[in-house]
Amino acid sequence: MHEVAQSIAPECRVVYVDNDPIVLAHARAILASSPQGRTAYVNADAREPAKILADPLTQETLDFSQPIALMLVAILHFLPDEQNPAAMIATLLDALPSGSYLAATHVTPEYDPEMLYRAGQVYTERGLAGALRTADEFAELAFTGLEIVEPGIVPVSEWRPEGSGPHPLRAEVNANGGVGRKP
Repeated sequence: MHEVAQSIAPECRVVYVDNDPIVLAHARAILASSPQGRTAYVNADAREPAKILADPLTQETLDFSQPIALMLVAILHFLPDEQNPAAMIATLLDALPSGSYLAATHVTPEYDPEMLYRAGQVYTERGLAGALRTADEFAELAFTGLEIVEPGIVPVSEWRPEGSGPHPLRAEVNANGGVGRKP
């Protein structure tokens, strides 16, 4: 993602966060910034947002006096309510200045509940936690207090689709996405 962002704005700074050692090894091998920008990788758990924010790499890389884009892509559905994802999101957003954006996605049972039920069984059998949330539940979880950017909370394949070719069916995607701006 940093390559795309820095191809548009070479000076932008990107911090990736993950707690998977394989991802960490891969990140160390490929992370390179544009000469004007900066890219860092923080080995942390999303459920501990205060540690992410306090990490020296985060502090050195990001300028918290300027708007920041927070991307929670393919993570929120791995956080069931008992892990308090709302508090995690609030902690991260509270640290960001006005004018910052949150882009987030979430798996939903709205389009193919049977397939997602089967997938959920496989995850549960392997000891992985998760939660399916409808668009309304996702919006309440992630975007409360933010100004929703058009087209709103919609299937990710319908969020500003490019081109006139065929797009995947909602049941093929099974994930909603949205962007909100912090006032």
